[in-house]
Amino acid sequence: MSFYEQLVAETADSREAFLAIPLVRNTLRNGAPRSLYLDFLAEAYHHVKHTFPLLALAASRTSDERYQDALVEYMEEERGHEKWILNDIRALGGDPDAVRDGQAGQACRIMVGYAYYAIEHISSYAYLGSVHVLEGMSVLLADQLADVMKASLGLESESGFSYLRTHGSLDSEHVAFFRKLVNGFDDRNTQRIIIDNAAIFYRLYGSIFHDLGARAELSHAA
Repeated sequence: MSFYEQLVAETADSREAFLAIPLVRNTLRNGAPRSLYLDFLAEAYHHVKHTFPLLALAASRTSDERYQDALVEYMEEERGHEKWILNDIRALGGDPDAVRDGQAGQACRIMVGYAYYAIEHISSYAYLGSVHVLEGMSVLLADQLADVMKASLGLESESGFSYLRTHGSLDSEHVAFFRKLVNGFDDRNTQRIIIDNAAIFYRLYGSIFHDLGARAELSHAA
């Protein structure tokens, strides 16, 4: 078994717990109101804007040149993706300036804060747990979510879905890149750090969707 296969196997329960979150499960089946999709995009903006700085921080905290090279490649690929999200928000009638100038919900802030903490105080390799979760879930779910949201909102145009489309199946080469990268780690301590942090990021990322669901219920009740 390769290390990537081990990573997938040992985090399978965390992955299934994420996929079982009511908001995730229901939205993938039935879509969601425009307001909820805009809320999702706002949260995405506030963690995606930290991707480049987190990758740069991790690169600065390791002497592993193979890992550094991979992080630099990630940085080149990921820089500026948060701007796509603002464009999607604008296309759907939201207020991108308010999102840009605002702040994320608590769950998102905690996830981002932990990412910085993990790189600084656990290991630069800890951030690969986040990459595994966020990229893996995007490739698995983004296209499906875009399709069902377009249908539920009665939209034909792709406007408003550029972030999802570029992080869906078209992004599968990133998963292949990640698989090759992590399969090059033979040190068991490094492997354990990546596995443990992937499980943590499944929970932290899932908390964002729990929060979104709770806020949507409150809004509906009002």
